[in-house]
Amino acid sequence: MTDPSSYRPARGSIPTDPGVYRFSDPDGRVVYVGKAKNLRQRLSSYFQDLAGLHPRTQRMVTTASSVQWTVVSSDVEALTLEYTWIKEFEPRFNVKFRDDKSYPFLVVTMGEKVPRALITRRERSKSDRSFGPYAHVWAIRETLDLLLRVFPIRTCSAGVYRRAERSGRPCLLGFIDKCSAPCIGRVSEERHRQLADGFVDFMDGNTGKWVADLKRRMANAAAEMDYESAARFRDDIQALDTVMSKNSVVLSEATDADLVALAFDDLEVSVQVFHVRGGRIRGQRGWVAELLDDSTPGDIMERALAALYEGTDTRAPQEILVSHQPTDPDAIRDLTGRRTTSIRIPVRGEKKDLLETVTANAVEALRLGKLKRSGDLTSRSKALEDLGEALEMQDAPLRIECFDISHSQGTNVVGSMVVFEDGLPRKSEYRRFSVTGEAARDDTASMHDVMTRRLKHHLKVKEQRASGELPTDPETGEKARFAYPPQLIVVDGGQPQVAAAQRAFDELGITDIALVGIAKRLEELWLPDEDYPLILPRTSEALFLIQRLRDEAHRFAISYHRSKRGRSVQESALDAVPGLGPARKRALLEHFVTVDRIRKAGEDELAQVKGIGRTLAQTIMATLAADQPGPAVNMTTGEILE
Repeated sequence: MTDPSSYRPARGSIPTDPGVYRFSDPDGRVVYVGKAKNLRQRLSSYFQDLAGLHPRTQRMVTTASSVQWTVVSSDVEALTLEYTWIKEFEPRFNVKFRDDKSYPFLVVTMGEKVPRALITRRERSKSDRSFGPYAHVWAIRETLDLLLRVFPIRTCSAGVYRRAERSGRPCLLGFIDKCSAPCIGRVSEERHRQLADGFVDFMDGNTGKWVADLKRRMANAAAEMDYESAARFRDDIQALDTVMSKNSVVLSEATDADLVALAFDDLEVSVQVFHVRGGRIRGQRGWVAELLDDSTPGDIMERALAALYEGTDTRAPQEILVSHQPTDPDAIRDLTGRRTTSIRIPVRGEKKDLLETVTANAVEALRLGKLKRSGDLTSRSKALEDLGEALEMQDAPLRIECFDISHSQGTNVVGSMVVFEDGLPRKSEYRRFSVTGEAARDDTASMHDVMTRRLKHHLKVKEQRASGELPTDPETGEKARFAYPPQLIVVDGGQPQVAAAQRAFDELGITDIALVGIAKRLEELWLPDEDYPLILPRTSEALFLIQRLRDEAHRFAISYHRSKRGRSVQESALDAVPGLGPARKRALLEHFVTVDRIRKAGEDELAQVKGIGRTLAQTIMATLAADQPGPAVNMTTGEILE
């Protein structure tokens, strides 16, 4: 515990301008980020008598050991920088919004030469158009399937598209007219982009003109007695009507609004958002966040809106209806780039009724969030405290790293490292290790190798920190990840694995990190140099946390091992080709995807790959042709089978 007076800056040294500040712990890790209109006034409030501070603020200032600030020119710059720093540093004492689940979006990749429609849960490029989020993935699949009748744009991946281009044959959707097949030239790229523009326009809510156009074309076809075309247009109209009917009308057709509501208790806040476009609910999403500071409802609403509109595809509508007024509405307007956006609390009518529905959803999400054990702050805090007590550590282990080894009968040996901070996974800090040579002979040698590599990095960072140089990324100049020391290292295994890891500790003189292993048989914990394991109660929160760590490390190791094994199987088929090294193998597989496609390629196609000349192309063709299995033969009749 740090005494805040030991790092309190002189009052006169703090500017009175607006700015953003951050508190850091002794390891240089940012633990809290805030913004203020007057930095001197705000920062001085943290260094008053501890008894007068909110308990969460007390915990923050006694965890930190330094404070820095950056002056900005406006409130909107302060809001943007605060959001950026919270996203970058993930401070443990900030309110961090995390989705209560990942939501699917319907995306059209308008930035590509041939746009593609896809369903994804990941962030996309700003040049793409996103629609959603949707509450259920099946709903968005139905929508996409119906719209492809009218706007048959491609939905295939880049690899499938390239294969179709090379083979001259479209995929299944092309055969059934759910894709216009630009890959084989059935339509031009310009015509395909027109279809994509129409798809986007319809999803933007401009539905009337497309339905009217189809009705006109149906009437013309019927007048010309082209009843087959008329029937097709009729089915297209029904498809569009079905898509529109799936989004319930809740407000007048001219209404574009986002409704944002908060629900609180002492530990957490729930945020729910309804996106209304053209009077219809087009999407819904929600977050649950732990209350780790003394933010007011206005502060939290401001941060929720910043998270909603800053750095995402979500565009601010004409109205933002909120349950709590944000602290600085003008800063939110500047952030969205729409100064005309109305941010208000509705007091009567249908908008007030709909906001009450959004609030009820927030209350229900908060209740369900409490049932999620891993998201319960009390449960996680107890698990960390119990674990530290059981292992006789001075403090609860706030950062834990867990290691596992995976292989197939001694081949393709890999190691995994997963990181939990404050009892939750930090996937950005996960690491993978490829183990080769003598270190791959068995599990204990592999564990020793992986642990040695990790601890050497730990010592390197420790030296940099002691010299006042926090490690940075050599390419970007930004703070490097993987830079903070763990308080506890867990290895997947029993006595042999723990002994191998401890040998790496001893060789490098590491004494400031605790070590423990977890064996699968009885879920017992093994400590270094102990003849008997530590048995935790089966209902222990600490055991539950260790099991989650072990299972996550195992999952991460298995996924890396499978990807490495898959690549090695493909590359091994090319081992017999003289003069074909690892780099050229990778180049061939990146271009042709499979060995079978390489085998079928001609000399000119092979020679187009970087590093493959005509002589080597001839060698590849001859070698793979010699390895081609002969036809299957019926051993009784001698007949060649198809």
